[in-house]
Amino acid sequence: MRYSAKQGFTHEDTPRLGVLIANLGTPDAPTPKALRRYLGEFLADPRVVEVPRILWRVILHGIVLRTRPAKSAKAYQEVWTEDGSPLLQIAKAQTRGIAERLQKRVSGPIVVELGMRYGNPSIPSALQSLRDKGAERLIMLPLYPQYSGSTTASTFDALADTLKRWRWVPELRIINQYGDDEAYIAALASSIREHWEKHGRGERLLFSFHGTPRRYLLNGDPYHCQCHKTARLVAEKLELAPDSWQLTFQSRFGREVWLQPYTDETVMALGKQGLKTLDVICPGFSADCLETIEEIEGENREYFEEAGGGELRYIPALNDREDHLDMLTNLILDHAQGWPETGLRTRGVRDEAATGRRAREMGAEA
Repeated sequence: MRYSAKQGFTHEDTPRLGVLIANLGTPDAPTPKALRRYLGEFLADPRVVEVPRILWRVILHGIVLRTRPAKSAKAYQEVWTEDGSPLLQIAKAQTRGIAERLQKRVSGPIVVELGMRYGNPSIPSALQSLRDKGAERLIMLPLYPQYSGSTTASTFDALADTLKRWRWVPELRIINQYGDDEAYIAALASSIREHWEKHGRGERLLFSFHGTPRRYLLNGDPYHCQCHKTARLVAEKLELAPDSWQLTFQSRFGREVWLQPYTDETVMALGKQGLKTLDVICPGFSADCLETIEEIEGENREYFEEAGGGELRYIPALNDREDHLDMLTNLILDHAQGWPETGLRTRGVRDEAATGRRAREMGAEA
């Protein structure tokens, strides 16, 4: 194997703190061709579908990628905007907001990049940009509040697959969950209160999280427990009565049993009970996307109404709210403690000019 290195390196280069903001990703366009490429990458990930590879390859290429791209393309067309994918546009705004805040609060040089686990901009391209800009220390923040092997760990896999081909691997820290962070809980609670002030309080508050196969929980994945903790902490923050809220899981795929109760079945059941107003929030999504806009605000609203319910009101994700970006910035700074760019390092900091002089004295070309 050949190992790559930063081009044009000199000993006088100023080392920087690099921050990689990561999220799931999005197709390049709402077309069957783009969806086939995106889903092919996504569903081929062994962290996402834990099925023997030979069997799954037959199913994926023989059935799924022949039928699902066209259906998914229609769903993406429902949420696509003039600026493109909502998830990508929000992620870019989040990255800009975090970078602006870090620049104001960090004394040393810092660079922030966005990378998607699937699709573009890719994690390898984001890492290449960070390396080109001199990042020798790296913090990765996957924007998944609750840890799951199918999301957070998969993002680490993509990071490791790139770094294992580098000659000079940066110092590395990874933030693997923040679903119980006090400021995150406060931001969620504030967004709910603001929604209630504007639209009135619904009869029931539903916390809907993305689902995973139940088998993953039984095999040791902490995601299910962390989702319950997030919902409980928000309910406590809002001082909700136990019978005024509940937690469900959405977006199941295939015939396997997933985490329960299911969002769609719960929404229909509440509609049949004649519930007049149902508020739904998705605290596992840092940005609004297909699963929140089309699935919750679209499909599940129809399920609720058709079952006899009144109005389903979706409470948007935190997206690029000020309190959300402040919280994420503080989270990054908490994990950067001790590194020279934060200004809180207690040991000596490298003198690049002196390093360069010594290197030349020893015969280095640069």
